Amino acid sequence: MNTSPTQNIAKLQRNLGLWHVIIIGLAYIQPMTLLDTFGMVSRDSGGHVPMSYIFALIAILLTSISYGHMIKAYPSSGSAYTYTQRAINPSMGFMVGWSSWLDYLLSPMVNIILAVLYLEALFPSVNHWVWVIGLTALMTGVNIFGSKVVAYFNSWIVFVQILVIAVFTYLIYSKLQVGLHADGTIAADAYELWSLKPFWSEMTSVGALITGATILCFSFTGFDSLSSLAEETKDVKNTLPKAMILTTLIAGAVFIISTYFMQIYLPSSPEIYFEAVDETQAEILLLVGGSMFQAIVLGFAIVTVMASGISAHAGVSRLMYVMGRDGVISNKIFGQISPRFFTPVNNILIAGAVALTAGFISLETVVNLISFGALTAFSFVNLSVIFRYAIRDKKINNLKEILSYVIVPVFGFISVFLMWLEVDGLTLKVGLFWAAMGFIWLAIKTAGFKKPVPQYREDI
Repeated sequence: MNTSPTQNIAKLQRNLGLWHVIIIGLAYIQPMTLLDTFGMVSRDSGGHVPMSYIFALIAILLTSISYGHMIKAYPSSGSAYTYTQRAINPSMGFMVGWSSWLDYLLSPMVNIILAVLYLEALFPSVNHWVWVIGLTALMTGVNIFGSKVVAYFNSWIVFVQILVIAVFTYLIYSKLQVGLHADGTIAADAYELWSLKPFWSEMTSVGALITGATILCFSFTGFDSLSSLAEETKDVKNTLPKAMILTTLIAGAVFIISTYFMQIYLPSSPEIYFEAVDETQAEILLLVGGSMFQAIVLGFAIVTVMASGISAHAGVSRLMYVMGRDGVISNKIFGQISPRFFTPVNNILIAGAVALTAGFISLETVVNLISFGALTAFSFVNLSVIFRYAIRDKKINNLKEILSYVIVPVFGFISVFLMWLEVDGLTLKVGLFWAAMGFIWLAIKTAGFKKPVPQYREDI
């Protein structure tokens, strides 16, 4: 039964295959972020960045498995919003979807801010609004023409990112092979080539590794956005779960292998090598490859952040579409698909308008707010698996079912909870205020919770 206010004539088109979806996910993750986060994670992990990546990878894989289970049950573009709505409670689903907006809606803005920072460094005399408006227009235009265009646009960008990382890693390897690192000749007590010390040594602290992993988990955010492409993916119940796990594993392999060599090459405290430990990409490139290599890669970095922003823009427009189709927000505005482009054009334009505010907001503020929405979604996806399969369907009859529908999501939830403990206090307050606004809107929409929460019930 369809309880939405109107029936859409046009619908999203299923034209994405496995490789298309993986490319969109990798573009969103943006593998070159490992160069930006290396300094702060090396500092916080005590010089064990690759091991922190392993910890983060385990946590994200557990959650991606839960996403896969929920996609099979509810192949909808609503992602965590739909899963919680259908598996736990419609009101709770709305609150999860509302909170997730802080992740989805602000993610494109992060990439605009980063691209503007890079462009301002190259062209300091150009007013930053020229870049904000131009980049937002590009991101919006590509998305209007459809998710397959997004995949094609991102394919070469992802390929070149991995190529850059491969060249960068080879440059480090060639130095290490002849016994040199950033401090000079490798001493007997230093991290040597083909050593386990970057993963575990006498200096290792599990608490420090988890602290580093908390930062790095957000290097993987992007795998979850793939669930928003459920109604545009061929054979969605098989393709999307595979794509989410493969995207996570590919990104994890790139991160771990690259930072293994980076950690050996930069064995001392990162403050020795970098003026700004929180923004290390430019200095690492200069240190390893020289000024020409640095200039070329930084120029390409502008393109990579735009690729990530385009993928993020696609994700938020689909979440808004599903919530509008349900009727919990305006169906006439948010719940429509363009009969010409077969994309939610209204939502894409709205997300573009929000991205324009990148000219006013700092990167730190946006990133902190995104963390609230992402952790909310991750938490409730793991809980939704337990409620749907273990509690409602009683699929706890053998070890495989108990492992799949109880143990894995419980550990996934615990891993996310550990990250909640690291959330900035101000971010938590702002996030809770945003959630309170959603609660008030839901109360109005349901006449004080006397009416049921609107839901779209078409079988898809």
